[in-house]
Amino acid sequence: MAFTSVVFKNPNTGAMKEAPIGFSWTVFFFGFLPPLFRGDIKWAAIMFVLACFTFGLSNLVFMFIYNKLFVRDLIGAGFKAQSIASGDLSYASSKIGMEIPRLEGVAA
Repeated sequence: MAFTSVVFKNPNTGAMKEAPIGFSWTVFFFGFLPPLFRGDIKWAAIMFVLACFTFGLSNLVFMFIYNKLFVRDLIGAGFKAQSIASGDLSYASSKIGMEIPRLEGVAA
């Protein structure tokens, strides 16, 4: 399956974020920096501390799970899928293991 990315919008604040689904190449190459640049301070701090204690080996786990954690945190903060930048929304939902909520009037 090709690269999948979902555009999320928070209906309460109007904030928008694009979230890739699946393996995180950015975490593979840059460790804790992608969460930091996405404004995901919680996971950036957790990844940094674990990388220090494991001499960077924890990144071998986070590159497989970080995008899922990021999407779940967005959904928990009230974000809903506005559109799918690439790929299929049902595929994205299956990759994170939960249904991605959609904004009203958004097609699957």
